[in-house]
Amino acid sequence: MEPSVHIDTFCRDNLPARDEWPELIELPYPARLNCATELLDGTIERYGGDRRCLLSPTETWSYDDLRRRADGVARVLVEELGLVPGNRVLLRGPNSPWLVACWFGVLKAGGVAVATMPLLRSAELSVIREMARVDLALCDHRFTEALASIPGLRVVTYGSDATDDLAQRAEAGPAGVTAVDTAADDVALIAFTSGTTGRPKATMHFHRDVLAIADTFSRHVLEPTSDDLFTGTPPLAFTFGLGALVVFPLHAGAATLLLEAATPDVLADAIAEHGVTVLSTAPTAYRAMLAAGKADRLASLRRCVSAGEALPQATWQAFHDATGVRIIDGIGATEMLHIFIAAAGADIRPGSTGRPVPGYDARVVDDEGRPVPDGEIGRLAVRGPTGCRYLADERQRVYVQHGWNLTGDTYVRDADGYFWYQARSDDMIISSGYNIAGPEVEEALLRHPDVVECGVVGAPDDVRGTSVVTAYVVLRAGVVGDDAKAKELQDFTKATIAPYKYPRRMEFVEALPRTNTGKLQRFRLRAMARG
Repeated sequence: MEPSVHIDTFCRDNLPARDEWPELIELPYPARLNCATELLDGTIERYGGDRRCLLSPTETWSYDDLRRRADGVARVLVEELGLVPGNRVLLRGPNSPWLVACWFGVLKAGGVAVATMPLLRSAELSVIREMARVDLALCDHRFTEALASIPGLRVVTYGSDATDDLAQRAEAGPAGVTAVDTAADDVALIAFTSGTTGRPKATMHFHRDVLAIADTFSRHVLEPTSDDLFTGTPPLAFTFGLGALVVFPLHAGAATLLLEAATPDVLADAIAEHGVTVLSTAPTAYRAMLAAGKADRLASLRRCVSAGEALPQATWQAFHDATGVRIIDGIGATEMLHIFIAAAGADIRPGSTGRPVPGYDARVVDDEGRPVPDGEIGRLAVRGPTGCRYLADERQRVYVQHGWNLTGDTYVRDADGYFWYQARSDDMIISSGYNIAGPEVEEALLRHPDVVECGVVGAPDDVRGTSVVTAYVVLRAGVVGDDAKAKELQDFTKATIAPYKYPRRMEFVEALPRTNTGKLQRFRLRAMARG
């Protein structure tokens, strides 16, 4: 590794042992690199600083505006708050221009950004604070309550008119700052997994990793231009959101519209009002916008990205029929920083996740790590310029094996090299000797016009010693979930996929348990199924 500039060596001290790292497919970056400087100052050199950069429903910042404010944040961090390179800084707040300025300011000052979901509570934030050894938090002035009870944590607010507010202090000082000359392999951010397993993990990513996701997925699949306007729903603390709403647009000299909270109605109307061209969100949002009758508000879109969970083919087809846009399905992971398998345009095969993004390699392997023949089911293994580096976590040896990242997903690769999602590896239901993928049953149910959302898991059957396929279903407004409707949906499923896969148990619920990033929490459904 290149000599680190970090005075606080916590991150390097807690990297996994080198023999536990995944093999890398490296991109040609210089040994010294600060990704904030490259994304902001470098983009200004290429495209100019007076072009629009960050939009919200109430304001517009140019690239020069963002640089001035980010530099001000960096100056306050170092000169007034005593930050030294390598210190971790917790960021808390909804998507906004000032949150982005804080993120850039932390990195320019040589700090490590630890962005958190705005819906997290004190207990969850305390765990993050303890794991990442954080002493300082930059927080939207409206979201301080959950941090107030955490002992020893300094909280500095931003976004208010108060004289001691970070925004006011950043604007008041002299212009310009010299970014810290970090190593390309200095840790830039610590991202926490979103909790689909109920137990978070902290993943560490280098400065070069942040640029790598722009030089792979964004450059080769998304293909943005400087005229694009991005928006989306994922929080910036979710690495899907960081890439889609900050890294990709700024790397291309484009602009991004940041929305604090976007219901399907709000999202669709914002797209129409601002002329958004690139949208990133979860499958449920695409389906919900159509259900809300908002397809006509989406006419400006040219690229749509779906990630966070598998995109049902029925949703893809319905959106394409209504808008003409071919949604880019993608699989990524917090451990990998962003999307590593996808397809765009005419390369899309509906129902398939796609092929490895240029710069990445993927294969399907058995339990011993050996590749399985095309057409056979197995575990997804990936490697590329990014990879898993957990912070002091024994689960590193589970995620990385034989130099490959094992994502926990079950896939089939076809003869043309396309990857077809089957289930999370722990979501395969073994019932009466059959292997049944919960997402396949969900896909069938979602084809029924009365089904808005559904989640399918296996419920233990102690009598038979097997699992019972159990569906939790959210029906559209006005539809009654009774025995007759359950029978109708079961028959519908039998007619759509192999009859043995149909859900023997059907539970109607008002909502499904999801993470802050929109992922279905199947472990909670499994707990419900166990009673």
